[in-house]
Amino acid sequence: MSHTTEWKTHVYLFEEDHTTKVRVELDTGTSRLTGHGTARCNPTDKDVPEIGDELAAARALENLAGQLKRIAHRDMVGSGTAAERDPLKPYGGWMDGEGVG
Repeated sequence: MSHTTEWKTHVYLFEEDHTTKVRVELDTGTSRLTGHGTARCNPTDKDVPEIGDELAAARALENLAGQLKRIAHRDMVGSGTAAERDPLKPYGGWMDGEGVG
C-alpha cells in the first residue's frame, strides 16, 4: 500500500535576556500539535545566540516527538494492538538502530 502526505511545520524562536524559547507547530492535516523548548545561557558562558537557538529547537522537537509517540500509541491501542507497558519505548519494527549493521 502506497501512501504520501505532507505535514506542515513552523518553528518560532524568541530570545530575551539570555533565554531562548522555541515553539514548533505541526499541522498533520487532521491534528495540530505544538512543541516547546527553552535554553538559558549561563551567565559565565560566552553569549552565542545560535547555541541557544539550537538547544531550544532540539528541546521543542523532542517535546513534539514525545507527543507524536503518545498519539501513535493511543492509535495502536484503538486499532486493537495490545498496549505496551512503556508507550515511549522504541518500537523494533521501525528503523531505530536495533538489528542494524
